[in-house]
Amino acid sequence: MIAAASISLWNNQSACGRMMRVTCAGSFDGGDQPSPCKGQDVVIEITDFCPHCHGDIDLSQEAFGRLADHSVGVIKIHVSP
Repeated sequence: MIAAASISLWNNQSACGRMMRVTCAGSFDGGDQPSPCKGQDVVIEITDFCPHCHGDIDLSQEAFGRLADHSVGVIKIHVSP
């Protein structure tokens, strides 16, 4: 379970190797669609830098799949140490 960190979390590589708990917080677009969340948390390790990330982290496919259906593509998340 890995992820790449955006500039806001990367902090000159100090985030590399850091473990974080990620929780799905709902649909990114906030529309009337049912929640994409599967109701699970996932613990990920930051392993890379993502200079083009629009959010805090870019989850691996495996980590994202534990949180929500892949067809959604983007979700809101809560991240905690």
